[in-house]
This record gives sequence, C-alpha cells and structure tokens, in this order.
Amino acid sequence: MNQFAAIGASIAVLSSIGASIGIGLSAGKGVEAIARQPEKEGAIRGLAFLGMVLCEACAIYGLLVAILLFTKI
Repeated sequence: MNQFAAIGASIAVLSSIGASIGIGLSAGKGVEAIARQPEKEGAIRGLAFLGMVLCEACAIYGLLVAILLFTKI
C-alpha cells in the first residue's frame, strides 16, 4: 500500500507541470494582447494575472495532495 501512496504523490506533483504551462500561456497571450491594444493594458493585465492565479491554485492543490499522500507512507 505504501508504494501506491508514493506513486500517487508523484503523480500529484506532476500537476505543477500543467500549471507552469498554463501560466506561461497566460502571460504570453497577455503580452500579445497588450501589444495589439495598448489602451486596454490595465484590463488585460488584470485578466492575465487572474488566469495565472487560478493556474497556481491548481498547482498548490496538487502539492497539498502530494504532501497528504506522502505523510501516509
């Protein structure tokens, strides 16, 4: 049973890969949007940061699950 918890913790940590990809895409598209419409910079920046925060929250949840599984070992 302990090896399955370790495998589950490893898989849960992999959620940070998806979060980093999402943050990178959000930042990149935000920069592109600001380059196209500089007058809307404030609104675009706020939405880009919101997307980054939501992606980071998923990574934190994955880390929390990994820690909970790892302490069961």
